[in-house]
Amino acid sequence: MQKKYFSRYKKPFIELPNLVETQVGSYQWLISAGLEDIFKEISPITDYSGKKFELSFSDFGIGESKIDEFYAKDHRLSYEAPFRVKATLKNKILNTTKEQEIFLADLPLQTLHGTFIINGHERVIVSQLTRSFGVSFTEQMLKEKKFFGAKIIPSRGAWIEIESESDGSLSVHIDKKRKFPVFSLLRIFGGDRSDAKILEFFKNNPHADASLKIAIEKDTAKTTEASYVEVYRRLRDGTLATAENAQEFIDSLFTAERYDLSVVGRYRFNKLFNKGLGGKELEKHTLSFEDIATVVSHVIALNNTPDAVADDIDHLGIRRVRFVGEMLQQRLRVGMTRMKRNIQNKMSTVGTDTTLPVQLLNPRPLQTSIKEFFNTNSLSQHMNQKNILDELEQLRTLSALGPGGLTRERAGFEVRDVHPSHYGRVCPIQTPEGQNIGLILRLSLYAIVNEFGIIETPYARVKKGKVTHEVVYLNALEEEGYNIAHAATPYADSDGAIQKEFVEVRAKEKAGEVRLVHKSEVDFIDVAANQPFSAATSLIPFLEHDDANRALMGSNMQKQAVPCIMPDAPLVATGIEKTVAVDSGRLLLASEDGEVVRADARQVSVKDGKGKIKDYRLANFSRTNDFTVFHQRPVVSVGDTVKKKEVLADTSSTVGGELALGQNVSVAFLSWGGANYEDAIILSERLVRDKIFTSIHIEEFEINVRDTKLGPEITTPDIPNVGEGKLKDLDEEGIVRVGAEVNQNDILVGKITPKGESELTPEERLLRSIFGEKARDVKDTSRRMEHGKKGRVIGVRVFSREKGDSLEPGIIKRIHIDVAELRNISVGDKLAGRHGNKGVISKILPMEDMPYLSDGTPVDVVLTPLGVPSRMNLGQILELHLGLAAHTLDYQAIAPSFLGATVSEIHEELKKAGYNQNGKMTLYDGRTGEAFDQDVAVGFMYVMKLHHMVEDKIHMRSIGPYSLIHQQPLGGKAQGGGQRFGEMEVWALEGYGAAHILREMMTVKSDDIVGRAAAFDSIIKGEDVKQPNVPESFKVLLNNLRSLALNVELVKDAKDSRKP
Repeated sequence: MQKKYFSRYKKPFIELPNLVETQVGSYQWLISAGLEDIFKEISPITDYSGKKFELSFSDFGIGESKIDEFYAKDHRLSYEAPFRVKATLKNKILNTTKEQEIFLADLPLQTLHGTFIINGHERVIVSQLTRSFGVSFTEQMLKEKKFFGAKIIPSRGAWIEIESESDGSLSVHIDKKRKFPVFSLLRIFGGDRSDAKILEFFKNNPHADASLKIAIEKDTAKTTEASYVEVYRRLRDGTLATAENAQEFIDSLFTAERYDLSVVGRYRFNKLFNKGLGGKELEKHTLSFEDIATVVSHVIALNNTPDAVADDIDHLGIRRVRFVGEMLQQRLRVGMTRMKRNIQNKMSTVGTDTTLPVQLLNPRPLQTSIKEFFNTNSLSQHMNQKNILDELEQLRTLSALGPGGLTRERAGFEVRDVHPSHYGRVCPIQTPEGQNIGLILRLSLYAIVNEFGIIETPYARVKKGKVTHEVVYLNALEEEGYNIAHAATPYADSDGAIQKEFVEVRAKEKAGEVRLVHKSEVDFIDVAANQPFSAATSLIPFLEHDDANRALMGSNMQKQAVPCIMPDAPLVATGIEKTVAVDSGRLLLASEDGEVVRADARQVSVKDGKGKIKDYRLANFSRTNDFTVFHQRPVVSVGDTVKKKEVLADTSSTVGGELALGQNVSVAFLSWGGANYEDAIILSERLVRDKIFTSIHIEEFEINVRDTKLGPEITTPDIPNVGEGKLKDLDEEGIVRVGAEVNQNDILVGKITPKGESELTPEERLLRSIFGEKARDVKDTSRRMEHGKKGRVIGVRVFSREKGDSLEPGIIKRIHIDVAELRNISVGDKLAGRHGNKGVISKILPMEDMPYLSDGTPVDVVLTPLGVPSRMNLGQILELHLGLAAHTLDYQAIAPSFLGATVSEIHEELKKAGYNQNGKMTLYDGRTGEAFDQDVAVGFMYVMKLHHMVEDKIHMRSIGPYSLIHQQPLGGKAQGGGQRFGEMEVWALEGYGAAHILREMMTVKSDDIVGRAAAFDSIIKGEDVKQPNVPESFKVLLNNLRSLALNVELVKDAKDSRKP
């Protein structure tokens, strides 16, 4: 299908960067440089005396993985490789040196698309958006006057906070301990400088003298030694303070071993104070006297500048991104430091005859750090895999939560809000709707993260009113000095001259303010119209016509779309569908030019120019973390010539290498007999018959066969007290055959467990002697299909200790059964468009009852027109009309944000297709054949079936499990629970005076144990239900009161004949 672009369309100045490059690049950095940095920090290790041993590390390396990622997923293993290091132990007493290669840990490897496989499950390490290291300036109001302070935040070590007092002096907190005058800190860092020498440093700051003199007067310490003692007392209250131990302790806080400002912190520090940014300057990771004095001087200057403002902590210029490489390096450093301490302890206890490094080195702390990072860290998340867009967006997620970040409870409105510095760096639209709103963000399409973790975005330079092709990457602080125009600003393609005399720009005078300036004053222009938005938001056509709240829902719901068995590319697209699909890493791309020599469901083989054949394995109906299906279909045939990076196989969410999450269906906006009230959707039976929205869902069921005290469990089709009909699909091992249809409670694996033997009666002894072991006591512990589930068995995998598979202790065999279910669309399923227009199917009508066009064609979907005006998502109407023209004229319309078709162009397209320019037409009622009073808007819309399916949610209960303490029914589908009849529901029945129903709810239907058993009995016998008794929860209340030493007794009323 050919693509059609419209008059406003402008090609972006640069190609989109690889959308998952940052994740992959970060881990490669860790392996190539990050690990080396850690070894440099801890090597060599000497004993505490420095006279016995010296252990040094060199030539570390990561080996090859023994398994590939497919095998790891199938066998529930981790995809990892051995991490080894060459250790050299120098015994100074014996004067010997021994070298050994030592295995430290198994380090998980990253897959090509940026994920990790841990215990067979695909996981993602989400990047963290945190406050940048370095210095930042704060403000507070004291006596209606603004006073400033500073925070020096290191990557590792003590925080120094300087704050102003109301008398003009400065005080300091180290690690939020008690404050002390700033001059003590200057003396400590000043070394042997006298007070006069220290004051001399501030001679260029006219206000410093007065402020520091107040600090000197307030300071009880008058010498450097006394300053050490005073500060030590503030930091370690209650410990005996002598000049020596005070100096030793405080100096140790700021040594390279315990304090690291990091390259990022030093870079920000030097840039702020116009110091050198060369290699050597950035290597100084500890604080000097000049650093502290410069910060103090700046705080005093701010206090004496009338219009001074503090740093905005929400500004992206002073926040940075920590990727997986940096976060794992930090955990490895912790593990290595623990390992170093253990080695030093061992060095001081072992004999002097120790000569081998392995005798000293125990890598357990390092292995624990790696395991903790991947298994328990809140930023290590189970990968979302509803579709490939869902995967991609999780890899591009930035979280303000996690270790060292914010917490949901403490995060206020300001930190969650959209900030002007987000433009082109972080998407202002896409964020969760719940308690994480504004804390979980997505990188914008063109944003890149530089070596310091600062997000940058590209702009094309504008010179003298002409757009040039010089592209510059700016961070949020750098761009504030420029006027920047939007990419939709019209300019000539030939020489780049801006065609409007006055242009709307983001003004340099005030961040976030839009102004009209002369074109000669424009400094830069955006490289693309969708530059501010994330991938999911950029997939919404006519985004500029949608309200932001609805665009947010549209972005999030695209990630919930379930892949249909026949994917369909959208008629109205935005042009980035191909990039998103390719960068997800799930498409099969040719690695070299060549000719296809094999193409089937299992494999595609390509012969290159040198005659070498490369095989590409295809994924077949594999289960994802979200139970949807991931399936690759070849799009090439034998004999085809393919170029490098050309698509060889599509996924279940793509067509021809382009993202395809939904289906194009004909839609009418019409109120239809109240059936589409409150956003309900009416569907045609054609969509069910032709399996348009049918999807496949795969679930895995597993069973462990254990070795018990009474003997091993056995898998067998010979299960006691089970009829032949239930066993027909089991093989001789008792395992269900592939291809069998299974329903709830059907046996998947027959298993029997030995029971404890009891004293045998003479009859049982006789049976035992006749039939031998057969009559032994065994209980049926078979794995059955769960309640409410059904499907077809598509895979059986057996792992056993005999075959050499690694299983947990006590487990002989593990069996995995994959069951696939073909789910058709049904009443209660949720459908949505890309504009936040969502609804639940209320009715599926026969085709003959659906409204139809004048040529007799029935529409597929009827939506309520009331869902449009108040939601302000008019993009769906423009998509509807353009989709109609695109379907009739057989093309794919490309409508990116801000550069799509104009209303007049849509009118023109409708005219070309032979329709009325307003996109409305006469529609006839399928039930009566009469035309509806008004013309109706009819067209084609891209509709997705979402993950919220009625089959997963529908639930019922008559009798089921009860809570042990309260004896009330449990809650939730998983527990087979009931519906809670809560406090407000009780009020409703009280309001109606429905006393008998209310009593039933509170007693026999809840926790009246005797009453509910009696009621069940009465119903079976056809008798009247007897009077209820005291509910169990009342007895629990009495026991609670008794536990408070209040003896409550129930006294029988003389008039009441019933027992209490």
